[in-house]
Amino acid sequence: MPQTPPFAAMFDSSGYNRNLYQSKEDGCGGLYYHDNNLLSGSLEALIQHLVPSVDYYPDRTYIFTFLLSSRLFMHPHELMAKVCHLCIEQQRLSEPGQDKNRIRKIAPKILQLLTEWTETFPYDFRDERMMRNLKELAQRVTSGDEMYRKNVQQLLQNLLRKLATVSQYEEVLAKISAASTDRLTVLKTKPQSIQRDIITVCNDPYTLAQQLTHIELERLNYIGPEEFVQAFVQKDPLDNDKSCYGDRKKSRNLEAYVEWFNRLSYLVATEICMPVKKKHRARVIEYFIDVARECFNIGNFNSLMAIISGMNMSPVSRLKKTWAKVKTAKFDILEHQMDPSSNFYNYRTALRGATQRSLTAHSSREKIVIPFFSLLIKDIYFLNEGCANRLPNGHVNFEKFWELAKQVSEFMTWKQVECPFERDRKILQYLLTIPVFSDDALYLASYESESPENHVEKDRWKTLRSTLLGRV
Repeated sequence: MPQTPPFAAMFDSSGYNRNLYQSKEDGCGGLYYHDNNLLSGSLEALIQHLVPSVDYYPDRTYIFTFLLSSRLFMHPHELMAKVCHLCIEQQRLSEPGQDKNRIRKIAPKILQLLTEWTETFPYDFRDERMMRNLKELAQRVTSGDEMYRKNVQQLLQNLLRKLATVSQYEEVLAKISAASTDRLTVLKTKPQSIQRDIITVCNDPYTLAQQLTHIELERLNYIGPEEFVQAFVQKDPLDNDKSCYGDRKKSRNLEAYVEWFNRLSYLVATEICMPVKKKHRARVIEYFIDVARECFNIGNFNSLMAIISGMNMSPVSRLKKTWAKVKTAKFDILEHQMDPSSNFYNYRTALRGATQRSLTAHSSREKIVIPFFSLLIKDIYFLNEGCANRLPNGHVNFEKFWELAKQVSEFMTWKQVECPFERDRKILQYLLTIPVFSDDALYLASYESESPENHVEKDRWKTLRSTLLGRV
């Protein structure tokens, strides 16, 4: 079975591979090119452009871009049905006395298209209608040829394995979510002396940064490229009767990853606010500064930003006596790197450096690029909002979708990196499952550590003691 090449090869530095289009007489017209670049087309013409023929196979950048963006206009199962129909009609696959020679020429191309679809967008095939069409088309092109039949079996096995793996992953996430409790509840039932904290579980900040990178890469790996588009799907103005395709289930792995960022921020704040003694709190802050610095060195910008966010939460930043004991020079450098001014200019420069390092990497460690994920989503959101999906003549604005695909394909390269660090089950378990404080519990712990400074804080402290601890 032909394997698809890596994503890094798909788009060149100036946007997309500009001269890869193979010549093709356009069956239904309706495509507009400029300087050999496809800029727009009618939806029907773009679908036709996806379908292989005996002497044509679509460029891989086109396949990825169209499969990614088409869901803004139609459900994947509708696209699959149209592709199947076109393949069967145009290649006369439905005729009983079909030309074996012709089938042998077209079959590898249709199978290659199905391979690319199932490898890059496997979650589309959780829909039974997709699976049905896939099997029907595969069966038609392989009829009577043992070699192609084996290829199809391999394709289906790989796809089913991927779908089973993501189902198991989602079950694990659901269990973690169901078991999560507030740290304060745990503190009430167990004395603090037997409570574990992050430093007793892992006293080496470098090891913790590596375990955080494990979690980041695992969660990144389960996000499908289509989730970026499905998160922003609006109703197509030319579509009169269909409901919006913005189904929450379609972006659940993306949402789970955003929830992980929030959890890590709250875990950092919880670990800092929990110790009774000021010197212990200062030690935890310095520990997390070292973890954050190592995350920066690894290229794990998401964990880095989550740690900085946790340290900047009000219940932590108000602990002035604690911060007075901390050597903050290293933290100031990290904050400068992730400074949001000028649209995160410093971070974007560091990200470009990490990306460059990744492209010329000699080891798995140098390949790691884990972007600050919320900003990546925001960039894609503004790209989507800033340009119309359709041009005034009703054509699909394909220039916009090249840019969208370029951003998502870069992410696809990053998410395929294998984590080179050894897994530590005990540390991973702690990071993923240890209860964290809610906002209120964080403020309460913060006021208990360093007394309120004004009437507003004093009133809030009294309310929190009463509601959370049952004390006056």
